[in-house]
Amino acid sequence: MLKSKIRKKFLKLRKQKFRDKLVIDYKIVYSLIKKFKKKNPIIGGYFPVNHEIDCLNILKKLELNKFKIALPVIKKNNEMEFYSYSFVDPLKTNSFGIPEPFIKKKVNPDILFVPLVAFDSKCYRIGYGGGYYDRYLKKLEKKFFFKSIGFAFSFQKTKYVPVEIFDKSLNMIITDKKVYK
Repeated sequence: MLKSKIRKKFLKLRKQKFRDKLVIDYKIVYSLIKKFKKKNPIIGGYFPVNHEIDCLNILKKLELNKFKIALPVIKKNNEMEFYSYSFVDPLKTNSFGIPEPFIKKKVNPDILFVPLVAFDSKCYRIGYGGGYYDRYLKKLEKKFFFKSIGFAFSFQKTKYVPVEIFDKSLNMIITDKKVYK
């Protein structure tokens, strides 16, 4: 099946099955971050839209535990960068309708939370089709050692994600029911 058909199918499914009560367990995320063994890691998150799994509560708890938080900013050249963010900072809405940091101090996350539309057991993902995260992951892997963690509902798993040369697998995907590595 083509990525576009899988994307369409799972966007519709996610909209139908979305429930605020389905969440990722903070304790699981925290224990996985602690295993990374980097002192004061920067956590790159995202602002959930279109019924994506909400990572904001996890980010808030991490910030309360003295972790540094960052959110993405979409640049004019269709590139994405991450900037420091605190929940006391103001946000502005970008051209896609997604809130992003207003005060901009560019950072490189050590751990990157990645939204997704669908995924497979090999931790390949399908996003919205813009390639923002694939390009960012490629750029980061050239410069830094980091971990990428996808957040998804368990019903977003598909048997197979068609992989193209520019696609990047994630280190793991955490769902409301299981961790895939």
